[in-house]
Amino acid sequence: MIPRVLSIAGTDPTGGAGIQADLKSIAAFGGYGMAAVTALVAQNTLGVRSVHVPPTAFLDEQLRAVSDDVEIDAVKIGMLGSTDVIATVDRWLTSTRPAIVVLDPVMVATSGDRLLEADAEDAVRALCRRADLVTPNLPELAVLVREPVATTWGVAVAQAQQLAASADTVVLLKGGHLDGRQCPDAIVDSSGVHEVPGRRVDTPHTHGTGCSLSSAMATLAAHGLPWTDALIRAKRWLTGALEHAEALHVGRGNGPIDHLHELRPHLDLDRSWSSARWDAAAATRADVDACAFVRGLASGDLDRDAFAWYLGQDLLYLREYARVLARAAALAPTVEEQRFWATASVSCLVEEAALHQSHVDPAGLEAAPATWAYTDHLHAAAAAGSYAVLVAAILPCFVLYIDIGVRWRGTFDADHPYADWLTAYGDETFAASSAEAARIADAAARSASVPLRHEMATAYDRSMALELAFFEAPLKRR
Repeated sequence: MIPRVLSIAGTDPTGGAGIQADLKSIAAFGGYGMAAVTALVAQNTLGVRSVHVPPTAFLDEQLRAVSDDVEIDAVKIGMLGSTDVIATVDRWLTSTRPAIVVLDPVMVATSGDRLLEADAEDAVRALCRRADLVTPNLPELAVLVREPVATTWGVAVAQAQQLAASADTVVLLKGGHLDGRQCPDAIVDSSGVHEVPGRRVDTPHTHGTGCSLSSAMATLAAHGLPWTDALIRAKRWLTGALEHAEALHVGRGNGPIDHLHELRPHLDLDRSWSSARWDAAAATRADVDACAFVRGLASGDLDRDAFAWYLGQDLLYLREYARVLARAAALAPTVEEQRFWATASVSCLVEEAALHQSHVDPAGLEAAPATWAYTDHLHAAAAAGSYAVLVAAILPCFVLYIDIGVRWRGTFDADHPYADWLTAYGDETFAASSAEAARIADAAARSASVPLRHEMATAYDRSMALELAFFEAPLKRR
């Protein structure tokens, strides 16, 4: 069965809290999310700007539109804001009697902004009796039991026990507001305190954490999990969502958590970033194939002087390319990627240089405009400090040459005047390196922001255009 879960809460236009967070959490646990809006909140990761509360008659219409048509397996209640809104929800609960009700008594946003009128606190206390599970943070728990905010786990447990007894409900006690490396939570009910240990995630991106956890608990309960088992599962998910929050790049304040982090590794997007860029460069690649230098190289009819001049420029290029690859190794986020780029850098200086020097004397060489334009572009990418942009700029030299080499393989005899050169770029070892470079670029693109992926595409496309100019230069110099 797919749980049908209704969220009754306010909005967050940046998507990190409120109804938007609830729907993501419900979806993350396989539920079907529905929503009735209690308040329209103009907020972002920096704070709340204003709150607009629609007429309660319209809220009642929303609630009844859902319950008149859909069987509801669980209800999560978030921001209510005023006594009139609370009374409307309370009347609906009385008439509908949902199987599972989870109340997140939203009173204060992560930013510190007040989200509940002071005279509505008693109404929230009464509403706790309607809930099967209440999920306050420590400041909200303190308000509900009319005590100072707990600063130790022991005091927090005592307050949760007091609320569970007075409201005859189950309380999810959350330790996130306490200090320390550990971050325990607990299910507190008439049978005792069922603690679930956990570690604290060091991140400022906690926007909407309470909303997300409460809606996850509602969905898991609708799946049939007891409260403690639901907390164990939800807490594991929430820890990962906090750990992956930084990668979202949403907002300049307390950013949201990554609700779908468990799903992302399983997404099949069909086309990788490198494949998409390769396809986008089809016109440039066609011009490379049609280039007189490339056609002459393949046929063996290329003038020897033009080839020797090209090799001299390529030797100068590879010396700079080796430095750029070494810079990539320095910026690489993993040891494996550091090792790959360092090995590629050495290959440029040893294996490639040996092949060039068998054809051309490197003494006295000077870089042509096409050569320094390309190397300047690569050095600029390296100096900018973005690993993602740098690997995007590096990649065309790998993938373009292996593509040409593979297509040329088997099309020439051993006595072809440029056989050793053509064979080198169809080599299986070079093919494996090209594939690994593309994989690294794809991984960098997956974790990059949208603007950064645009920068990657610009760097890649520029390198492709400069590859074409590099091939055209030997015959254009005359």
